[in-house]
Amino acid sequence: MKNIKRFSVFAIIGMLLLAFNACDDSSELFEISTPTAANLSGLSFSKLELDAVNTNNPALTLNWDKADYGQQAAVNYTVEFSVDEEFTAPAIATVVTGLNSVTLSVNEVNAAAGNAGLNPFEWKDLYVRVVSSLGTQNGAKTPSNTITLEVYPFFNYVFNDFYIVGDATAPGWNNNNNNPALFRDADDSNTYYYTGFFADNGHFKVLATKGLWTPQYGTDDGSSVGVNDGTGSDPERFPTAGASGITAGFYTFKINFASNTFSFEPFDETGITSPASLSLEGTSTASIALTPLDFDGHIWTASNVKLNPGNVEFVTDAGAKWGNTTSFSGTATVSGGAIPVVVEDEYDVWFNDLTGRYILIPLNL
Repeated sequence: MKNIKRFSVFAIIGMLLLAFNACDDSSELFEISTPTAANLSGLSFSKLELDAVNTNNPALTLNWDKADYGQQAAVNYTVEFSVDEEFTAPAIATVVTGLNSVTLSVNEVNAAAGNAGLNPFEWKDLYVRVVSSLGTQNGAKTPSNTITLEVYPFFNYVFNDFYIVGDATAPGWNNNNNNPALFRDADDSNTYYYTGFFADNGHFKVLATKGLWTPQYGTDDGSSVGVNDGTGSDPERFPTAGASGITAGFYTFKINFASNTFSFEPFDETGITSPASLSLEGTSTASIALTPLDFDGHIWTASNVKLNPGNVEFVTDAGAKWGNTTSFSGTATVSGGAIPVVVEDEYDVWFNDLTGRYILIPLNL
């Protein structure tokens, strides 16, 4: 019995020591040496003109000697573009793990160059580097040397588009029912307008994507803009939270997504007559007929129409030509000029004959 007790005590001490050693085990940790940065190879060319037609074609292949962290570990490589050599605000072109080469398509280079700050249709230097790192937390980041090339991007569509929904508006509470677009201010891309008829005792909200309920915008206090970006609760409806609906009539809704403010004011449509017909004409397309909404005949639309680089104007049955010199959105006037179409794509086109505002929304950019 004494031997059994003695064995039990020793066993307990041994188990405690094993537990202590297990808690202090650092066998999963390893140390890295001061990293040797990746070495990005130079290119065989110095100028790259991006083709807006064949966007899936390869445009740029980058090769580098792998970074050395002194351990056998998978290394992440982030390809960064910048408009300055200091990489003040770099754009990420792609991320690969364990490789020392990557090929980027025309579209990938164009998008990353635009995100870095390069303007379309303009030759400008683009700085490129590879930043190595370790693990899912991207630890021990180490930038490579920098190479430079001159790039000529095509258009990178940087605007946001928004749509109206609600029982005060044409689509009702259907988020994918030819929902009218808000008209973006040509001089302030954060400001949007919608002037038109609103039904009696109705409300409305603003959507960022047709067919999706988030992000959606409304108001909880009747003066500022609230949003559900998909992580929170829905805001109340415009124009005034908690109050009765709109008195039927024409109004101008204005919203600013930078200041998160809006206004909703009556609009006097007296004396404004819609044309009998309206078409989109110019060097970008054959004549395309626009259709007025049954709900509000002052709002005209054409969906999914192919436009080529060139220009267009809105032409009435009487031959009046409405236009301006700003692409994608603006305010057209009679004989105001031809609207530039800077990139080939399918577009949704909206025109408001009360205000002359127009918006051409590319569907694939």
